[in-house]
Amino acid sequence: MNSSPSASSTLQSKATSALFDQSALSDLAQRLVEAAKRAGADAADAVAVRGVSQGVEVRDGRVEESERSEGDDVGLRVLVGQRQAVVSTNDASGDAVTKLAERAVAMARVAPDDKYVGLADPALLARDFPDLDLLDPNVPATSELERRALEAEAAALAVKGVSKSGGASASAGMGGMVLVTSTGFHGSYLRSSQGISATAIVGEGTSMERDYDFTSAPHAADLLSPEAVGRSAGERTVARYNPRKVETCKVPVVFDPRVAGSLVGHLVGAINGASIARKTSFLKDRLGQQLFSKNIRIIDDPLRKRGLRSQTFDAEGVAVKRTALVDDGVLTTWLLDCATARELGLTTTGHAHRGVSSSPSPGPYNLHLEAGTLSPAELIADIGQGFYVTDLIGSGVNGVTGDYSRGASGFWIENGALTYPVSEVTIAGHLFEIFKSMQPANNLEFRYGINAPTVRIEGLTLGGR
Repeated sequence: MNSSPSASSTLQSKATSALFDQSALSDLAQRLVEAAKRAGADAADAVAVRGVSQGVEVRDGRVEESERSEGDDVGLRVLVGQRQAVVSTNDASGDAVTKLAERAVAMARVAPDDKYVGLADPALLARDFPDLDLLDPNVPATSELERRALEAEAAALAVKGVSKSGGASASAGMGGMVLVTSTGFHGSYLRSSQGISATAIVGEGTSMERDYDFTSAPHAADLLSPEAVGRSAGERTVARYNPRKVETCKVPVVFDPRVAGSLVGHLVGAINGASIARKTSFLKDRLGQQLFSKNIRIIDDPLRKRGLRSQTFDAEGVAVKRTALVDDGVLTTWLLDCATARELGLTTTGHAHRGVSSSPSPGPYNLHLEAGTLSPAELIADIGQGFYVTDLIGSGVNGVTGDYSRGASGFWIENGALTYPVSEVTIAGHLFEIFKSMQPANNLEFRYGINAPTVRIEGLTLGGR
C-alpha cells in the first residue's frame, strides 16, 4: 500500500529529527571520559563526530551515480602524566567503551614523555555558544539533487561552443561534533552542507579544454542557482579554447578570485604554530613585522554566520574569536593550539582542529583578504603586458624558504584588457615579494573557505617557451 503524502512527510520529518539529535553522541563521549578516568588517566577528552552525506552525479542527461553514507565515529585522548595516546572507534556496543578506555590508558603509559601535552586551561574554555545559523533544516531529497545536477549540466551544454559535458553533481550533507573533557567542558555543533558543480568540455582530442564551476554553502538559499553554475562552467571553458604559448618574461600577474585565496593559504600555512615550533617556516622570525602594504588586512573569522568553516569553540573547547592575522600589513599572530602555544611560551589562539584518530593541531577557520578600492578593470587598466591567472597546477611552494613556483593557465593582458587564452606556463617568485606587492580589488565575495578578491602582484617571472 502506498503511503499518503502526509505520511511520507511525517517519516521524512522523523528521519531528519533523528539526524539532528546528538544526545546519544554526547552520552557516549561522556561515558568515554569517565571510563578513561576509572582506568587511570589523569585527564581525558572525547570527540564524537557525525557525518551524513548524499550525492548525485549526472552525465549526458542521465544519473551516473547516486550514493549515501552515514556514520558516527568517536575518538578518545588520554593523558597519564606527560604521556598521551589517542584511540578511535565506530563501535561502542557492549563493553567497548571500557575496553577502549583501558587500551588508551595502556598506550599512554608506554608513550614517550611530551612536556607540552595537556588539556586546555579551564579559564580559556568557551562559555557562550552563539547561534551561527549553520544548519539548514530542510534536507533535500535525492530527486531534488538530481534536478539540480541535471539543470547545471543542461546550462553548461547550452553555452555556444561547448562540445560535451564533463559531468555535473549535486550533494548535501550534515556533519557535527561533540566534545567532552574531564575538566568539565561539554560542547557540540551541527552544520549542513550543500553543493552543485558542473564541468564542460570544448574541442576534441589533443585540442580539448575543460573548465568547471561550483557553489557550496550550509544553506540551500545561499547557493548559486544550478543554471548559473552550469552557464559559468560553460563560459569559462569556451574562453579557454585554443590557448597560446608565451615567451618567458617578467610581468605583473593578476589572480582571479577563484585562485587568489591560495596566496592567503600560503601565508596561513607559514604562520601555523606547528611550523613555527619546528622552525620550518620562512616567517618564523617575522611576527610583528610589516609583510604587506598598509592597506592589507587578512581576517580569520570562525564566528561568521553561515560560514563554511564556522564554529563556536575549537577542538580543545577553547573559545574562538574573529582575528586580524594581518592588520595594516603587519603580521600579528601565529595560529596556535594548546601544545604549540606551550612550546612557544604563548597562549593558544583557539585554532585547534582534530579528527577522531588524531591529537589536536592548529588550523584556520573562515579566511578572507579584505577588499581594496579599485575595480578589477581598474586594477589591470595600466598593465601594458601581463598575465591573468584563472587556474593553478601543482604545489610548488616551499614553506621553509618561501620560494614560489606553480603551473598556471589564464589569459594574456595587453593594454589593460584580457586578450587570448594562455596555458602551460609557470609563475615564479618569492612569497616575501608577493606579499609586499599584493594589491586587492574591490570584488570580494564569500564563496569558499578562503576568500579573496582579484589580486595584482608585481614582477613575477612567467616561464613560457
